[in-house]
Amino acid sequence: MPDGSCIELEASMSARGWAADACNVGDGLHLLADLPANSVSAAFFDPQYRGVMDKMKYGNEGARQKGRAALAQMPEPTICEFLVGLDQCLKPQGHLFLWVDKFHLCEGVDRWLTGVSLEIVDLLVWKKSRMGMGYRTRRQSEYVMILQKPPRRARGVWTDHSLVDVIEENVPRKGHAHRKPIEIQKRLIAAVTRPGDLVVDPAAGSFSVLESCNLVGGRTFFGTDIADHGSD
Repeated sequence: MPDGSCIELEASMSARGWAADACNVGDGLHLLADLPANSVSAAFFDPQYRGVMDKMKYGNEGARQKGRAALAQMPEPTICEFLVGLDQCLKPQGHLFLWVDKFHLCEGVDRWLTGVSLEIVDLLVWKKSRMGMGYRTRRQSEYVMILQKPPRRARGVWTDHSLVDVIEENVPRKGHAHRKPIEIQKRLIAAVTRPGDLVVDPAAGSFSVLESCNLVGGRTFFGTDIADHGSD
């Protein structure tokens, strides 16, 4: 059962047009601005960019990559705005799971984190079941940078001590081009949240984080995407 504060927050967000545990359509920056400061235990952010595609300039992009390219792209200043908003709404010791590709992993994301308190504390590798493109090595992974809002602490905050840092999981080939692994996200949510906690995804895409929350159970999800992707 949600406690009184959670019910009050849901009512407040509903009055602003945001439904809990639903696929909202709207600007994620507006969602973050409407959330109370220090209210979120875990957040996911999958910025829409084409770091690898644009830098490597592959000429044989398949339908999935073309579908991803058709989505509205986030310039770096917009990504930074999202991270500022996430920093404000996360609780102290709350976690942000930031999806990045190989290019941004190698280049670094220090510029994105200017002006926020979030600290990188770990990295998880999602091993996909199929190969991507590459001039030298073929891409087969994406990465979750794990960030925490100070004070930095693992003991008593992170509860899944059997989670390894490389996990293989398949995702459907059809549907949203940005779809992320349900079971990996489920384990991350379970590791850093408790029943009644709030989980947020301001650029939700296929709303895979909502699916993961539903599998964990007992958490309240707020998420939105700027486009209505229907049943992707």
